[in-house]
Formats: sequence, structure tokens, C-alpha cells
Amino acid sequence: MSVAGMIGIALVAALFAVMLRRSHGEYALLLSIGGGVILLLSILSQAMPAFEQINQWLSAAGITGETTGILLKTLGICFLTQFAADCCKDAGQGALASKVEMAGKVTVVVLALPLFQSIASTAVSLIGGG
Repeated sequence: MSVAGMIGIALVAALFAVMLRRSHGEYALLLSIGGGVILLLSILSQAMPAFEQINQWLSAAGITGETTGILLKTLGICFLTQFAADCCKDAGQGALASKVEMAGKVTVVVLALPLFQSIASTAVSLIGGG
């Protein structure tokens, strides 16, 4: 789907959500989330060639598959966390949105722990310790 198509879907969904919000707020929220999911899936399908190219570059640079997996999972967590937080904000739940963002940040840190360990052991070996 082209960018113009995505913009059209976003504008139509937003317009209908605004019109529905007056009488049926719950349907407006569902419409907004549905439109967001459609757009997110479209964006991810268009981004797949870029992810494959990044994976090729990382492989050519000698970066292991585990590291590549961690990087791509982290990117996915960031996208999904931002989407969920925005949905919470649209629903008027700012406090819940901040908790979702915090959960995403903690998940990224936990997921990246093997990278931190690798960097720390490399630094220790360069210094001459261990």
C-alpha cells in the first residue's frame, strides 16, 4: 500500500472516530485501534525488505545471528509499545500509556542483557583482566 493509501485510511478512520465519539465512544476507540492495526501491518510489510537488508549487512559485518535477533526483537518491541501507548492515550488513559511505555523499556533492557554482558567481557579482556 502506498503512503497516500495509508494517509487515506488514517484520515477516514480518524473522521469516523470523531463522528462516532459523540454517540458511541467505545466504537470510536475500536475503529481507531482497528485503523492503527491496519496501518501498522502495512508499514511492517513495507519495512520487511529493509529488515532483510539490515540483516545482510550485520551478517557481512560478522555480527552473530543472536545479536541480530536481539536488535530486531528490540525494534519490534519499540514499535508495538509505541502503538499500544498511543492507543491508551487515544482512550484517555495517559497513566496506563506511561505504564506500557515503562514495560517496553524494561523489556528492551532485559532483552539486551546478553549484549551488555558481551560488551563488558570484551572490555575486561581488552583491559587485561579476567
